[in-house]
Amino acid sequence: MSCPQCQLRKERRACPALHQTICAVCCGTKRLTEIQCPDDCVYLTSAREHPAAVVKRQQEHDVAILLPTLKGLSERQHQLFFLFQSLISRHTPEGFTRLIDDDVAEAAAVAASTLETAAKGVIYEHATEMKTMLAEMRQQGAKVSDREAAIVLRAIEKGAREARKVEPGDTSYLTLMARLLQRNRAGAQPPPADRGSLIIP
Repeated sequence: MSCPQCQLRKERRACPALHQTICAVCCGTKRLTEIQCPDDCVYLTSAREHPAAVVKRQQEHDVAILLPTLKGLSERQHQLFFLFQSLISRHTPEGFTRLIDDDVAEAAAVAASTLETAAKGVIYEHATEMKTMLAEMRQQGAKVSDREAAIVLRAIEKGAREARKVEPGDTSYLTLMARLLQRNRAGAQPPPADRGSLIIP
């Protein structure tokens, strides 16, 4: 019988998430994106332990692009970077507008500017989504100073502006971060950072 996902190839793998038998290609390409695989799935475990060569090369390429952006960040700031990025990745612009790297860089710059000014004791407000994100994170228990958040937002701004120099396209940074965040959710480790204290106790 044909795969119920693509209707093209033969079904070969019993998928515990879908409770169906699907083809190997759908299993490999839709894993943890369209299909929410449980942690005990044998195919997910195998993929984590033995990633395909093309996937491994892509991971190494992504990390090489991102490392200059994370250079100098403490472990605490490193974690905050990925927390901010997770929130950004879930943002859906209104209407038919799509989020591009320039939007991320601009929002990060404005939010960082506001926090840097606040850290100096000057009242200067910008109504930005990044500020809202930071407030929500604090409500959830993250202990982050304005100065520290500004440092991380400047790193995000830099990453969003610099990625296109290596990868063409107006969403190259967002695409790269989506891949890295997916790896983190799958249990892989993010690029290394300096040792430091944790954000959330």
